[in-house]
Amino acid sequence: MNLNKKQKKSLRRIIISAALLLAVNLISLPELLSMALYAASYWCIGQDVLKKALKGIINRQVFDENFLMAVATVGAIALALFDGTGDFNEAVAVMLFYQVGELFESIAVGRSRRNINELMDLRPDYARLETENGLEELDPEDVPVGSIILVQPGERVPLDGTVIEGSSALDSSALTGESMPRDVSVGDSIVSGCINLSGILRIETTKEFGESTVARIMELVENSSHRKSRSENFISRFARVYTPAVCCSALALALLPPVARMIMGMEAMFSVWLYRALTFLVISCPCALVISIPLSFFAGIGGASRAGILVKGSNFLEALSQVKNLVFDKTGTLTLGVFEVSHVESFGMDKARLIELAAHAEWASSHPISLSLQRAYAKEIDRSRVSNITEHSGYGITATVDGISLAIGNRKLMELQNVSCEEISHSGTCIHVAAEGKYAGYILISDLVKPNSAKAISELKKLGIERIVMLTGDNHSSAAHFAGQLGISEFYAELLPNHKVEKLEELMAAQKPRHKLCFVGDGINDAPVITRSDIGIAMGALGSDAAIEAADIVLMDDDPLKIAKAIKISRKCVGIVYQNIVFALGIKLLCLVLGALGYAGMWAAIFADVGVMVLAVLNAIRALNTKAV
Repeated sequence: MNLNKKQKKSLRRIIISAALLLAVNLISLPELLSMALYAASYWCIGQDVLKKALKGIINRQVFDENFLMAVATVGAIALALFDGTGDFNEAVAVMLFYQVGELFESIAVGRSRRNINELMDLRPDYARLETENGLEELDPEDVPVGSIILVQPGERVPLDGTVIEGSSALDSSALTGESMPRDVSVGDSIVSGCINLSGILRIETTKEFGESTVARIMELVENSSHRKSRSENFISRFARVYTPAVCCSALALALLPPVARMIMGMEAMFSVWLYRALTFLVISCPCALVISIPLSFFAGIGGASRAGILVKGSNFLEALSQVKNLVFDKTGTLTLGVFEVSHVESFGMDKARLIELAAHAEWASSHPISLSLQRAYAKEIDRSRVSNITEHSGYGITATVDGISLAIGNRKLMELQNVSCEEISHSGTCIHVAAEGKYAGYILISDLVKPNSAKAISELKKLGIERIVMLTGDNHSSAAHFAGQLGISEFYAELLPNHKVEKLEELMAAQKPRHKLCFVGDGINDAPVITRSDIGIAMGALGSDAAIEAADIVLMDDDPLKIAKAIKISRKCVGIVYQNIVFALGIKLLCLVLGALGYAGMWAAIFADVGVMVLAVLNAIRALNTKAV
């Protein structure tokens, strides 16, 4: 077990105090020597608690667990002196077990923090900068934009940039949670935090370290603890009211019953009721709630980070568990946002030949449709085969390929060429092709659904999401086509960005009280809608400044299945929080009643305090494990 310096010191004090307590109980010693050993044992184990309690009184921050433990144990010692028993075992043992519980809690919390820090240990130690004098290792913060850096196999990419030489596979699991390496080569963008697995890469930096992906992720995770959930705020307010209340109750328990007994002519029994009041104080300490609930959210956020889901605060994690309405953008969120040839229909020539002619005719254009045709052809374009290229703005182009006169474009171009063509009802962009004045066929180009989109929608329905809606700027027929593929029954098409915001507000106004609406978009052109929703999730946001700024939750890859996983993590985390609240309060209330009635002594009190705290902390750490979610 790896202990830090403070934990080792605490362990030594526990061992010494326990040894002294055993010695005084196992060896027959003179009374004064026994009292001296008791005092030494108590001071050894309780000095820090007494000092903190005194400091709290001086600073007028009296009501905390240190004050409660100090009053309870010092009171127990006073009772032993008053009764003349000379038995200080209970006071020392209560403080001893309290410190053992504190040590276990410190170890558990420290381990969870180390796990999270290891998961998010993305910061590179240096950047290997190319200079006139050769390679120089610098702090990434000192490397200016536009510099050339070298990243060797096994090293972490220190800054965002573009590959200008070399090819390699990158491990981006710390960023995205995706275990499959990603291949990069010349011209590809590359983000900081990835690990270079194979080849040497020369990279031209495009951002300073403070604006790089890794720096923004680290800042996001570090700042997440500042945004508290409703549960955390409730516990903080509860503790401020609860602790003074139980202190007053303990004082009343120590004084009122003896006074009442005296009035009734009975023996006052001050020592008995004082002992019950001290027990009541130890039981009442709310540290199990105050410690375990923030830790649950901290662990939940850390576990989500491990899965490539960055949550900006525990308030967003808690709100995500209440989501019942989920609204999707289409392009780039549920679809790849990359247009490809999806269907070819030819008349009088082979389909491959139709693609070949169209790709050559379109070689000079950088339009996405032209690029889609060239990718579908998948061979090198021989420009010498092409001549007489004429662009007809808004219609298409005409050209000659291999001596064949071609017209490639929309129906209006076909009409201009006096070529009759059929009406195509398929989703996507239809490119008509005419050869030598005769209709040769059409090529359908459309966006492609992401591989996991339909499965993601199915998973969300299984999680009890009541309403799933798709918003898109596409025409109605295209939107209906994609909605049918994905299993989404409700969609709204032909929406401009401001129309999306209006539609979102309508959906939010229609939802039930306490339900939350989550909008999922690509994080760039959907920023207004993401900001307006109860919870905004940015998809495919790797390296996107706009996504990280606008969204409450950022998915570090574009897998829609991560949305369902994020909801599962949030529900597990909130479930653990509620378990700890019910468990801690239930046990404490039971022990408080038993202590007030005299059925629970200091040993039951220490279990109700330290035992419940340790169990609650161990339960909270379960939120860190998200693999099985």
